[in-house]
Amino acid sequence: MHVIPIYQVDAFASRLFAGNPAAVMLMDRFLDDSLLQNIAAENNLAETAFLVPDGDRYRLRWFTPTTEVPLCGHATLASAAVVMERLEPGRVEVVFESASGPLTVRRTQARYVMNFPSRQFVAATPPRDLAEALGAVPVEVLADAFNYIAVLKDAQTVRALSPDIAAIARMDRAGLVVTAPGDAPYDFVSRYFAPAKGIPEDPVTGGAHCALTPYWAARLNKTTLFAFQASRRGGELVCRLVDGRVELEGACVFYLEGKVAI
Repeated sequence: MHVIPIYQVDAFASRLFAGNPAAVMLMDRFLDDSLLQNIAAENNLAETAFLVPDGDRYRLRWFTPTTEVPLCGHATLASAAVVMERLEPGRVEVVFESASGPLTVRRTQARYVMNFPSRQFVAATPPRDLAEALGAVPVEVLADAFNYIAVLKDAQTVRALSPDIAAIARMDRAGLVVTAPGDAPYDFVSRYFAPAKGIPEDPVTGGAHCALTPYWAARLNKTTLFAFQASRRGGELVCRLVDGRVELEGACVFYLEGKVAI
């Protein structure tokens, strides 16, 4: 039997029941991939992060309920909170070894700052029936290796979307980011739909902001931006473009702590 500590943390949140919940599970080694996937499906959160100590660093993997992913922002933020508030109180920086390379997270008072690779995007031909799926006509469509990015005219249009999730699932990218210039006090707003990964709508998405940050930095001519992901739960991020990489800053709130016996 494996007895595994589990923490459930609301990431990119300053209060409970906001931001994006992630499970963080500490192991002495990674179990079989099929078992990790079953655990993530049982947790039934957008992401489950699996942590394995490795010297003064940690190895980190992320699973949605249906698949392993190469990068997850909110579950990395949650993992940093677990390390620095529960496993090693007083620690102010941690490096996670991951499929996306080493990811550094540092603590600043009540928040955490992640340093992530930026994502390159290009202008793209809109997927068939994109406007019908969204119920809105994009003013611009971009793509990176993971997602389409649909730029809409204003924040209210983004907030009011009620898209056809089944149609989005048929697109030839794993997810669809929708964004627009922000309404005060935000520089930009966004939403993220990834039904192909078992996530109809993700509450707050760090990975999407790895592309959104350089996009809006170029258009707004500023390198520090205040962003809001306008899901039902909602979440705030401070985004910075630093030396060609992206810093994402947010707070975390612990919801649950326990053990899983498998």
